[in-house]
Amino acid sequence: MQNAALAPTVSESAAPDSAAPEGAAQLRVGVLVVAYNAAGTLVQTLARLPHTFARTVDHIMVCDDASSDNTYEIGLRFKNGSHLPLTVVRHENNLGYGGNQKAGYKWAIEHGLDIVVLLHGDGQYAPEHIEDIVAPLLAGEADAVFGSRMLERGGALAGGMPLYKFLGNKVLTKVQNKLAGLDLSEWHSGYRAYRVDALAQLDLPHYSDDFDFDTEIILGLADKGMRIAEVPIPTYYGDEICYVNGMKYAKDIMGDVVSYRLRRMGLGEGSTGVDTAAYELKPSAHSSHGVLLDWLERAAPGRVLDVGCSDGEFAALVRAHGHHVTGVDLVEHEGVMDRVDAFIQADLNAGLPDETGTGYDLIVAGDVLEHVIDPLALLSDLRDRLADGGEVLVSVPNFGHWYPRGRTALGLFDYDQRGPLDQGHVRFFTRKSFGRLITDAGMKVNEARTVGSPIDVLGRGGGNERLEKIAGRAAVVDRAATRAWPTLFGYQFLYRLERA
Repeated sequence: MQNAALAPTVSESAAPDSAAPEGAAQLRVGVLVVAYNAAGTLVQTLARLPHTFARTVDHIMVCDDASSDNTYEIGLRFKNGSHLPLTVVRHENNLGYGGNQKAGYKWAIEHGLDIVVLLHGDGQYAPEHIEDIVAPLLAGEADAVFGSRMLERGGALAGGMPLYKFLGNKVLTKVQNKLAGLDLSEWHSGYRAYRVDALAQLDLPHYSDDFDFDTEIILGLADKGMRIAEVPIPTYYGDEICYVNGMKYAKDIMGDVVSYRLRRMGLGEGSTGVDTAAYELKPSAHSSHGVLLDWLERAAPGRVLDVGCSDGEFAALVRAHGHHVTGVDLVEHEGVMDRVDAFIQADLNAGLPDETGTGYDLIVAGDVLEHVIDPLALLSDLRDRLADGGEVLVSVPNFGHWYPRGRTALGLFDYDQRGPLDQGHVRFFTRKSFGRLITDAGMKVNEARTVGSPIDVLGRGGGNERLEKIAGRAAVVDRAATRAWPTLFGYQFLYRLERA
């Protein structure tokens, strides 16, 4: 990157003509101008910045992304004759629309700016409205603000947006909102402002360098629970050249939002590290937790050992039925001590510690054995902790389920955040292989159940009524398929075991 000398930071500028929100004067606002072959529009775009904004802006960075014209030279000439706190840089190699923004946001973070505004050098987005974009951030009402051409009915078409682009924008935005659980009027505006500390929390280096970078920003903000505001902006289409391949753009952004939704459902890629987060309680009667609770409710109150108790949400439901529950887990999650009668912190790969004791009427090992290196040793240990006539209640995922089976057959095996290919699983079972494990542990089956896929996860990450109805119908079909072919459609196998 070729960089002109950084102009002095404007720290004591004249007061604006209108009063700023309380505390706004302490916030450093910068502008990132992304430019590519913008020699004919860059000067006019910068000159259109409102006088009140120009007097208070901390710094403006113009990033020329290896233009083939003299955008960089024109920017330097404007800088030398302007009172704006301006820096002009030129990338030696084209970084792409997203890559250019990454470089600019890195600059904003490193220079301690509080707010950064994205402005296009081709003048498509009106600089006159930049104060409207910044205002919610100065007021502390948002972490990101998007200028929307769709907020004012009819404004986009009146401003010259081609009909096919208008329809594509509306359709894609509607689908993206449904999948991401948001309610934005437009996903495809490039006029934006961000709190720099919000940007610093996003994994920007791993985002796309292409035009779908803006979509990934939205998804990153949503994933972090950031506040997104929208303000209306005018639509302008002039003689600027559009470098966006519409079909590729649509494909990329839909791929991004579908991947985001899958990750929220637990089907996204994850690391293979130990998962120390608390599991999500699934109280549905058709889930593994629902079946285990049914068995525990039918049993007489007694001593229960909950192995892998997580945050104790499941144990609290067990205690409500009169059982005395001792919980064991690798991590002491917040609130677990209030939900169990006793808690023991232990690594189950090393077996149960001696203080766990013996004489338990029921031992629950829900989704545990697949997480340990030697499940036979742990199951045998659980057997030895039972009282006479006691039972071990077990649930394990089915590796023969159509999802991991299909991915493996296609050569796409990889770990997910949840499910049969959970990133924390070190052992995998089919119904036959787990049956051999039961026998080898000196135990026998009193009752076996199979549950289908947790279709309710379709509601994760933002759902809607229509999707819930579809999920309900799909769940009925899945349960019927599970009954007909449990080894293919069964998601988890559950057993009541006792000593052989």
